Amino acid sequence: MNTRFTLDNLIRPNVKQLVPYSSARDEFSGNGSVFLDANENPYENGVNRYPDPLQNQLKKRLTQLKGVPPTRMILGNGSDEVIDLLFRAFCEPNKDNVVICTPTYGMYEVAANVNAIEIKEAPLDKDFQPNIDLVMDLSDENSKMLFLCSPNNPTANLYNEDRIVQLLKAFPGIVIVDEAYVDFAPGKSVLDKLDEYPNLVILQTLSKAWGMAGIRLGIGFASEEIVGVLNRIKPPYNVNSLTQTKALELLDDEAKYANQVNEILQDRELLSKFLSGLSCVEKIYPSDANFILIKVDDAKKLYNYLLEKGIIIRDRSKIVGLENCVRISIGTQEENKLLCESLSEYNSKF
Repeated sequence: MNTRFTLDNLIRPNVKQLVPYSSARDEFSGNGSVFLDANENPYENGVNRYPDPLQNQLKKRLTQLKGVPPTRMILGNGSDEVIDLLFRAFCEPNKDNVVICTPTYGMYEVAANVNAIEIKEAPLDKDFQPNIDLVMDLSDENSKMLFLCSPNNPTANLYNEDRIVQLLKAFPGIVIVDEAYVDFAPGKSVLDKLDEYPNLVILQTLSKAWGMAGIRLGIGFASEEIVGVLNRIKPPYNVNSLTQTKALELLDDEAKYANQVNEILQDRELLSKFLSGLSCVEKIYPSDANFILIKVDDAKKLYNYLLEKGIIIRDRSKIVGLENCVRISIGTQEENKLLCESLSEYNSKF
């Protein structure tokens, strides 16, 4: 338990006083048959009605999968929307700050800049783990949120759970653990810590392991109090009906999900083993995600060489601490084969 954490002190004054927008679908619940309350086009075409603003059916299915009740979930147009909602609910522009552990996912910084919030960077240690002392030294009375991406993007590694717990106990604000890639590290989620730490927010997504990047659906898990604040400020119909329907359809095929995750994990190990035999590869970082970060002799040259072959990887060499590093997503077996053939050619030429 974090004795320094008081949610009421973190909520922006204007959000506390806000009278949230009440949509037609918020005001009615029941079994109506004639809907004349929302100024919709009455002619049925599959999408002529507004979607459920609280995504109740979808949340019930997610409860079955995640073991977290619907009242402790907020769904968004990707996790990025949930991140933005957190900034707007708890961070006062031009006054408050957030702490991020770099290098990490770039949207935390973008969201902070959009909302005029100061960013305090606490570089990860040599093993790409959070530096607890540095995080706490940087924190002050205006530090409202701490972002921890685990497994981290772009370094691919899980954060040590003991360090996450120490920060949950010590950090005075909200601790956001972004678990976008946690499906590739089975059993490593901190969802089981929700009851113990009211300052914990966990972000997950259906974009990675579940293969739904195109429908943009992110999930935030938190206390009922935090979810209540976010629901007050979110747009009324932020998750469209097509997204809700497709998510429910694909979430029914748990076997396909499990098989694909297993294949990706196996192929990740095969690719890692292959990369270890290339002289152009100087280091392969441990991965708990669906990608591998490697350090090479010349990141820009390698990137451009693969680009000419029609193979796109991510050059991360401009990030401090990741000089000459590239990030490679695990593809299909055929895609991985083409990548390995091109890497072999590059290795022999240069």
